[in-house]
Amino acid sequence: MTRAAFSRESADFRRQAMIDATAACLAEKGVAGTSVRAICRRAGVSAGLLRHYFDGVDALIADTYRATSTRLSKAVSAAVAAAGNDKRTRLITYVTANFHPPVADPTLLATWIAFWSLIKNDNDIAAIHAHSYAAFRAELEELLAECGMTPAQAGPAAIALTALIDGLWLELSLGSSAFTADQASAIAIRWIDTLLERPDF
Repeated sequence: MTRAAFSRESADFRRQAMIDATAACLAEKGVAGTSVRAICRRAGVSAGLLRHYFDGVDALIADTYRATSTRLSKAVSAAVAAAGNDKRTRLITYVTANFHPPVADPTLLATWIAFWSLIKNDNDIAAIHAHSYAAFRAELEELLAECGMTPAQAGPAAIALTALIDGLWLELSLGSSAFTADQASAIAIRWIDTLLERPDF
């Protein structure tokens, strides 16, 4: 490995360590307890290094939200890619992947709650939230269109499915749900089949 490549890898490793530490602090301490000192202690870096890579704690929290959203989006996309070419199966996989790790996770839920608490007052967090949810719905619309829905049908159907996913995901992530991930998947599949049979709202 060249010196330049080693330096880039080290920089990426340090940035990721701070992002991981921020996510953990948010989950354990909330926004109020996620300070430069707490993050650096957990990441094993100096405060100066944090400020070298990020423009303060707010910027680091925003990058952590973006990185978390991207990581989970890639996990769902990988599940869809592994599902094969059947259009209905791909749609079902996209939905039901949200009910299993790494997406459904009690620890991760605590981190999400911290992010959500900032949406109303932090423009950067609000923009990341809007972008990630728009991308999620767009993926759903594309998969619904592959199954034969028109754009006019796929838009409302994607909104309905997003609401269903969020509700089931939340209950599962709380860790005390009266239903399992497989039961949540069965509920979602029934909804999907109903939507595909009767796509007009």
